[in-house]
Amino acid sequence: MQLSGRGVGLSLIASVLFVLIPGYVHELAPLDGAQVFAQRVLWSIPAVLLMVLLSRQGAVLSAALQRLRREPLLLAALPLAAALMGVQWAMFVWAPLTGRMLEVSLGYFLLPLAMVLVGRLFYGERLRPLQTLAVVCALLGVAHELWLTRAFSWVTLLAAVGYPPYFMLRRWMRLDALSGFILEMLILTPVAIWLIVSAGLPDVFTQAPQLWWLLPGLGLLSALAFGAMMAASRLLPLGLFGILSYVEPVLLFAVSVLVLGEHFNPAQLWTYLPIWLAVLLIGWDSARLLRKQARQGLLPDGDK
Repeated sequence: MQLSGRGVGLSLIASVLFVLIPGYVHELAPLDGAQVFAQRVLWSIPAVLLMVLLSRQGAVLSAALQRLRREPLLLAALPLAAALMGVQWAMFVWAPLTGRMLEVSLGYFLLPLAMVLVGRLFYGERLRPLQTLAVVCALLGVAHELWLTRAFSWVTLLAAVGYPPYFMLRRWMRLDALSGFILEMLILTPVAIWLIVSAGLPDVFTQAPQLWWLLPGLGLLSALAFGAMMAASRLLPLGLFGILSYVEPVLLFAVSVLVLGEHFNPAQLWTYLPIWLAVLLIGWDSARLLRKQARQGLLPDGDK
């Protein structure tokens, strides 16, 4: 298996940026989860358009728009992709405001296992020995959590199973990261506008004028994180991309407990320790493979 160092780097950057969002959301009071979601959608559009301009991807965006006119199936798939992504976005900003970020974190611990399964069943991807060992470690942690709680909450399940269909659909659509992101935001714009209008936001901006600069910051942070994640998903095998996603819930766990002050049950330590070990194994294996490819001159073109 050939590994893209650029893909690994983008995946790690995306994880770090996404983990900043729950803490950032707490600074957006008095907005509730629905309003934060709506503002995140709207402010992400100018942010990603700025990224398109700076990266000189205008021609790529134009080509994507032309494909929508030529390919009815692509046009029909776009609202489904936007809905799948919108549900995850809404949950991600609602959870920290309601004290349920640890449940989301657990769901993201399950997500990489779902991604590995999808990669194996639908794309025929094979895992390297250390990657297989990492999956086994992660499974042990997940099994302990299931034994401890006897069930997963709906929040956890939604976080775990929501993204794999989305990534599969986006791969089939063959849209670049930024163009696909803009189109999905445009599909969600009517919903966002309705949420804002129904809440009477001008009064909120009067009460909290700092929102005028915090909300554009949220849009930029979201666009950078999502763009990096989608670019990584195109550069890496889906299974490896899923395993690397363990970095995000590990960081989310730390943010939930240390920053947001959510309660942590010490018995859950045996859930998280095997998963943290899985993250270390994947990091070690990826570093070894990249060094081997560099010695053999096999790095992908984007990494040279």
